[in-house]
Amino acid sequence: MSVATGGSEPAAAATGGGGGSRVFFQSPRGGSSSREDSVAPAAAVVQVQQQQRRHQQGKVTVKYDRKELRKRLVLEEWIVEQLGQLYGCEEEEMPDVEIDIDDLLDAADEEERALKLQEALVDCYKPTEDFIKELLSRIKGMRKLSPPQKKSI
Repeated sequence: MSVATGGSEPAAAATGGGGGSRVFFQSPRGGSSSREDSVAPAAAVVQVQQQQRRHQQGKVTVKYDRKELRKRLVLEEWIVEQLGQLYGCEEEEMPDVEIDIDDLLDAADEEERALKLQEALVDCYKPTEDFIKELLSRIKGMRKLSPPQKKSI
């Protein structure tokens, strides 16, 4: 074990025997006691096990059907693009238009879906019939995204 002092020796002598100086102890770099040798690897093993548990917990995530999510994303991007053309502006400048795909999928039939879309697009001055027809054809066969189910370990 090595010792490092925080003050100079003359200052310690002047204060009457080192009352004002600080002493710091450092463990030697090369060797360590056998107790430290056994504790350090054990602590490292525990830390690795905790990281593995966190990693495993990260794998236990919500499972959606990736293919369905991809379809949904492509559809949403198409909707934003079409709304930009209908309103003649960029996405940031577009008025608040909410088209809820799940809400459309919950509708009883095509007529109800079309009515909901017409209500959402009431502020649009350009014709929306083609957009509505195309959107209704694109959502055919899609499923509503159900609440996620947790995958068990």
